[in-house]
Amino acid sequence: MRLVLRTLLHFSAVMALFSFVLVATNFGASAGGTRALEIARAGGGTVTFQVEIAATQTEREKGLMERKTLDESAGMLFDFGTTRMVSMWMHDTPLPLDMLFIDKDGSTRTIAENTEPYSDTIISSGEPVAYVLEINGGAAKRAGISIGDKVVSGLR
Repeated sequence: MRLVLRTLLHFSAVMALFSFVLVATNFGASAGGTRALEIARAGGGTVTFQVEIAATQTEREKGLMERKTLDESAGMLFDFGTTRMVSMWMHDTPLPLDMLFIDKDGSTRTIAENTEPYSDTIISSGEPVAYVLEINGGAAKRAGISIGDKVVSGLR
């Protein structure tokens, strides 16, 4: 009887661990994934960023807070799921960032350049948008990205 009970307890512990790993793996796949986001510049050519996706409220609230480094070709894409007025801030964000406010068809509508680290100043989209792309401060200018340039792949 003890052997059966011990075997059942061991099996239960293994199944609980398996369930935890499965849930953690699924959470990581949805929350921590990256994708290539390609922007076509009006002046010609494209630029590509490897972006993390912030699609849930929790992911969008965290954003790039507390990040001390960001690769030059990396960024975070905030997907709001609908077109709306968007307000961002730099609270607990030590890196200066460029914020590209992008409408549902992929057009860049507004660019906030070199936002101030740790600032609680509200940065508004100025008009309804569906996405915000955060990249290193000054990266938009270095890449030749301007208002009207269009994301051609990587939004959904």
